[in-house]
Amino acid sequence: MKRRSFLNLCGAAGLGIAAPIASPASVLGKPADDEPAPYEGPYYVVFNAGGGWDTTYMMDPKGVGGINRLYKQSDIQTHGQHKFAPIKRHIADGMSTEEFFKKYGDELLVLNGLDYSVNNHDPCKRYMATGKLDSLAYPTFAALIAGCKGATVPLAFLTFGNYSNTGNLVPMSRVPYMTSLSELAKADSIRGSRHRYHDTFVLDRIEQALEEQMQSRISKAKLPRVERAQSMLYTAQVNSKALQRVVPYIPEESPKNRTSQQADIALAAFKGGVCVSANLTLEGFDSHAKNDPDQMKLIPQFLEAVDYLVTKAEQMKIRDKLVIVIQSEMGRTPNYNKGDGKDHWSVGSIMFMGKGIRGNRVVGATDEKQFLVPINPKSFKLDKDKGIRVRPEHIHAALRQFAGIEGHEFSKRFPLDVPEDESIHRVFAG
Repeated sequence: MKRRSFLNLCGAAGLGIAAPIASPASVLGKPADDEPAPYEGPYYVVFNAGGGWDTTYMMDPKGVGGINRLYKQSDIQTHGQHKFAPIKRHIADGMSTEEFFKKYGDELLVLNGLDYSVNNHDPCKRYMATGKLDSLAYPTFAALIAGCKGATVPLAFLTFGNYSNTGNLVPMSRVPYMTSLSELAKADSIRGSRHRYHDTFVLDRIEQALEEQMQSRISKAKLPRVERAQSMLYTAQVNSKALQRVVPYIPEESPKNRTSQQADIALAAFKGGVCVSANLTLEGFDSHAKNDPDQMKLIPQFLEAVDYLVTKAEQMKIRDKLVIVIQSEMGRTPNYNKGDGKDHWSVGSIMFMGKGIRGNRVVGATDEKQFLVPINPKSFKLDKDKGIRVRPEHIHAALRQFAGIEGHEFSKRFPLDVPEDESIHRVFAG
């Protein structure tokens, strides 16, 4: 009964807990009481500003040519190597850029002048998530890193929206609310109590019976799809034990900020050793009408969520194990439309911080009309004549190398084909 309830809950939450490939051998032959070893980092977090953020109100300020209506060129502020737009007096709540760059500027690597190549949401989201524009098969970086570093970890890849393709390397796990995580972590307990359905002796006998049943079914399975489904079922049953490690890290209260709530779920899963990567999202940035009010509402919420994750990770003593990517699928035009909004712009920015990333740096730029300026891929200096236009595949190839997975079988299965003379893999260390 407890197993059925556990699996039904997984389905209700849109959660898949399964072996990454049709490979039942990875779960056969283990002792009945065995469970996946805790994953201890690094932990990878991708923050997505869904819809297309206005970078001129963040890390790429423009106070000329009517590109913004909230500040002048002389108002632009700096912290170390960073220049950023002043928005504190234009927001009601959340975290201002002034607070964010003062607190994290020394840790931040900003890349301005990123070439998205297209300006439609679906292909842009896919391109930014995977580094591949012309394929629907490629996994997101978060899914790829989860597959390479912890394919058997119960909630290896957590996602809360945005483009989330896995490339069939690892299950996609969706845990929308903290209560959902709590129920999953306490799948062997009577709802609402600490009491379990069965004592340890009975649970061990159940696990042994499940393993024997699994071995019997796999020996008779003929079709790959059937074999994979049986492997998924067994792994979900075994992983229910590992998920119990999350229980001590489930907070009693969650913040109102929805993306911060996602951060709480991801952090509990990280600390419990059951998660490798998380894809966090705040939607609504597609400000075709009333750009300034919309961006001034969402940017502070977004920055507040990043701050919440880092601050909470510090408290949980895992901040030094985090690698954070902060991005959007497009920028906003340098001009306003008739509805005081801004439309899609295929040039933008991306930020990084965390373990192994040298901060207080800005790479790339856009000119006074918000067009990108090419860079030298080795020195990272601006080079209008001989430089390259940095695109998502350059970023993803660099991320793979940074994470040490560029030679992994899974990465080779999804090549990015970035020429060696265009590689920017040294960008994170400077």
